[in-house]
Amino acid sequence: GQAPEDLDKPVDTPPLSSLLIERPQGGSITVGEYISFVAKVEAQDLLRKPTIKWFKGKWMDLASKTGKHLQLKETFDRRTKIHTFEMHIIKAKDNYAGNYRCEVTYKDKFDSCSFDLEVKGFVDIRSAFKRRAWPQPSHPPLVSCPREPKQDETPEVDVWEILKSARPDQYEKIAFEYGITDLRGLLKRLKKTKKEEKKSEAFAKKLDPAYQVDKGGKIRLVVDLADPTVELKWYKNGQEIRPTPKFIFEQKGTQRIMVINNCGLNDDAAYSVAAGEEKCTTELFVKELPVKITKEIEAVKTTVNERIELACEVSEEGAQVKWCKNGVEVPTGPRSRYRVKSEGLKHWLIIDDASKEDTGTFTLMASGGTSEAKVQVELKPLKIIQDLQDMTVLLGQPLKMHCEIFPGNVPGRWYRNGQLIQSNDRINILIHLFSCFDRNHRLEIVNSTIHDAGDYTFVPEGYSQSLCAKVHIVDPPRVHLESLNFPDNTVTIVAGNKLRVEIPISGEPAPRVVSVGRRTIAETFSDHTSLTIDIAEKEDTGNYKIVLQNEAGEAGASIKVKVVDIPDPPEVPLVTEVGGDWCSMTWEPPIYDGGSPILGYFIERKKKQSSRWMRLNFDLNKETTFEPKKMIEGVPYEVRVFAVNAIGVSKPSEPSKAFVPLAVTSEPTMLVVDDVTDTTVTMKWRPPDTIGAAGLDGYLVEYCIEGTDDWRVTNKELTEKTKYTITGLPPEAKILVRVRAINAAGASTPRTLQHSILVKEVIEPPKIRIPRHLRQTYTRKVGEAVNLVIPFMGKPRPKVSWLKEGQTVDPTQVTIRNTDCDSIIFIRKAERKHSGKYDMKVEVENHVDTAIVDIQIVDLPGPPQCVKIDEVWGGNVALDWTPPKDNGNAAITGYTIQKADKKTMEWYTCIEHYHRTCITITELVVGNEYYFRIYSENMVGLSEGATQTKDSALIVKEGMQLKNPEYIDHDFKEPPKFTQPLINTFAIAGYNATLNCSVRANPRPKVIWMKNKIAIIDDPRYRMFSNQGVCTLEIRKPSPYDGGMYSCKAINYLGDALVECKLEVKGQFGL
Repeated sequence: GQAPEDLDKPVDTPPLSSLLIERPQGGSITVGEYISFVAKVEAQDLLRKPTIKWFKGKWMDLASKTGKHLQLKETFDRRTKIHTFEMHIIKAKDNYAGNYRCEVTYKDKFDSCSFDLEVKGFVDIRSAFKRRAWPQPSHPPLVSCPREPKQDETPEVDVWEILKSARPDQYEKIAFEYGITDLRGLLKRLKKTKKEEKKSEAFAKKLDPAYQVDKGGKIRLVVDLADPTVELKWYKNGQEIRPTPKFIFEQKGTQRIMVINNCGLNDDAAYSVAAGEEKCTTELFVKELPVKITKEIEAVKTTVNERIELACEVSEEGAQVKWCKNGVEVPTGPRSRYRVKSEGLKHWLIIDDASKEDTGTFTLMASGGTSEAKVQVELKPLKIIQDLQDMTVLLGQPLKMHCEIFPGNVPGRWYRNGQLIQSNDRINILIHLFSCFDRNHRLEIVNSTIHDAGDYTFVPEGYSQSLCAKVHIVDPPRVHLESLNFPDNTVTIVAGNKLRVEIPISGEPAPRVVSVGRRTIAETFSDHTSLTIDIAEKEDTGNYKIVLQNEAGEAGASIKVKVVDIPDPPEVPLVTEVGGDWCSMTWEPPIYDGGSPILGYFIERKKKQSSRWMRLNFDLNKETTFEPKKMIEGVPYEVRVFAVNAIGVSKPSEPSKAFVPLAVTSEPTMLVVDDVTDTTVTMKWRPPDTIGAAGLDGYLVEYCIEGTDDWRVTNKELTEKTKYTITGLPPEAKILVRVRAINAAGASTPRTLQHSILVKEVIEPPKIRIPRHLRQTYTRKVGEAVNLVIPFMGKPRPKVSWLKEGQTVDPTQVTIRNTDCDSIIFIRKAERKHSGKYDMKVEVENHVDTAIVDIQIVDLPGPPQCVKIDEVWGGNVALDWTPPKDNGNAAITGYTIQKADKKTMEWYTCIEHYHRTCITITELVVGNEYYFRIYSENMVGLSEGATQTKDSALIVKEGMQLKNPEYIDHDFKEPPKFTQPLINTFAIAGYNATLNCSVRANPRPKVIWMKNKIAIIDDPRYRMFSNQGVCTLEIRKPSPYDGGMYSCKAINYLGDALVECKLEVKGQFGL
């Protein structure tokens, strides 16, 4: 709420103006009807929508109350420029009656209108919205925390006088002490009373600003008239008051008095009296007296199912009270166990059927005090008429248990072995009523199971006593061999293992074994019996009979035991054949198969010197033969065999006799004729692809005369070389030649030459084999190395000679080296004079072969010639030039044209790779004067220099001739002057550093950079730039040794200038 001190400040209220062109009018409706109020504002002179607020009474803003019964709407007519604001009241209630107000605000303009709504069955609007100690009857009553009751005799106090004389910070304390609920409205009235009122013409004395009266009391409102003949009317909340027993009008001379009898909360309202055109108002505050308890609640002690009535008397009829249990409000709805009744000053809380949960402290709370009493509900003593009986039931038969207790209306729960039993399809929990006092509690189980046996307990709810009984479920013994899934009830066990067979059995109580076979140990458990043989032997094979007994009967069954074992080892294997890396072996099956068929065999081998056996097959070998492979030649091996049946693997057989795999080499390869004379033939070949572990001792060369099979050995001793000359052959004879490889395993398959050899020397004509890249012009740049290899053929060794342009090659310029099969030309550093055609000639007796190698050494071209400006028109310039004198020994591939403004002489490329010798440069800027230069280009690159036009081209605007006025040229020359000096700099080692300064001079100065007073010239670690007078020195990846004093010196013919700075280079980590 608003602080009291804020109320004393002046409130800025916009002045009234005529914003409303149509004001809402009051109306009268009955409860449940619909009514609308309309206000219109003309927007002809308004720049934005005005703000409207609807109020009820003094300060209630209806914007927060919109909903089902109240709607606010806004519309705007663009044609008439009128805003329409509507308030709709839907299904009005009797408490909607009262005074309403509409306020419109736009910037500094303000307008308002009040209107009344009358509803049949009128109730004072402030009594409906006033905060009270109790809410509306439709909600559960709420009781505020009780305060200390005041004394019955309270002297009447004028609160207005106390508020007028009190400080603003004491207002809330005074309102709380005297029960004032509408402090905000009271303070507004108080503020108005402090203002000086204008002297009234109709009233000699007006009503006081406010009056206060206790609820049920009487109040007199008195005014003194200046003119006794004036007609007087009294109003309450804008509604005229008619004389009734409650409102009595009196007059004494000029005084007019209205008496209000038996004041209630509905009389708390704003009252006004009208005398002619004048009106005076006041406000009446009705103070509600606290409701006190005149007769306390009495404590109650009873038993369950009895009726409880808690009674109390208060000081006022119709007072609202609240019942609580243990500090929590008691629910009193239609479905509640609690009923509340009041008659006059008495109030009752009634519990028809008391339960133990009703035990607690019950409290009645009124606005003027509380009363509490304890209620204790105890159980009635329990009497057991028929107890539960112990039972023995056959498995699968129904189980029925019952008991009888008093009182009969006490529910209970059934437990088995301490676990709560719930009803389901198999279990039924029933209650049979014999009389109003006795009941029979029954538990029925349709088909009893083993799990239904145990201790049963019935516990009456709320009592510590319980009824107990034991239930036994019995079942004859049974042996369930079918669940073992043994074929023909036969158990197979490997000899030497422990045999334990668990046979499922059933029976209740658990049956015991009374008969079993030999050498067995029998054990019986609740759901199975076990037969054990510690160490199974072959003699244990046979039938075993099991006999079970319990108090419900006897049962028996038979089971067969079969003992099996691994087979005996096979016979010693025999190695029948040996190869280079394989062998062939065979063996006999074992004599005893272990009682199970032989499934196959495993084979292992090992080196004779080793003790590690290696398995050769991972899939069983069904046959009694095997061929081991991938053995190492020359290494002795042994093999052995294992037999396998369904039980396992037998012991290994005895190892075979040791054997060594050996193999001859493969045949020699690539047998060719190397040379032939009149009496000899020279053959050469390559070694065999496969030599083997036996190695290679040498080769044996044989020949025979064509047409015969008489092979003659030419070398009595083995030769280790792969080349051999056969001598002593008859001239012009035709022979066949073959070669064998010999090792410890014997001779390999011979390699025979496919065709016969004529024993006669053969001349091979020379043949030059020019490489593909030399069949066209061979091009190299100046300075590069030239290394050409040209192979050739011929026999006997050819003679090679070289000529250049018909002249002998100068050995000081070109180095030539010849071998039996090729010739090499080598130039260490090519020059343009090395270009030309080189003639190669190869001779063998009268046979000659020639070839030409064209070598071209190329260089950068020279600049173009005679660059001139042919024509200038508009923004275009036509250029013409002639090709360069020196094309660099290569065809000119294009030209690069550049232009420069005469003012800056900075060159920009217009076009590159241009092929013609004339061009038109377009899009030049009017008013600028241009120079042009051209570079020539060949396969090596651009020419080192460019040819510049002697004349410049001035671009003038067409249709105008500019007559240049004569001016005296200003002398712009000045000596160098640094406008920005060098600055001391720190650099990091390994990171580039730059030094910058700017200089101004005309003509353009020469810039010299120095380190420690020594000029920096052609040092690759430094890069120097100069652009528009800004001079930059870049130091690439400096080291601490690059630190020192750096200076920049600018020089022209008018003078020089110097700036210096210090550069310090730190390590990468700031060291």
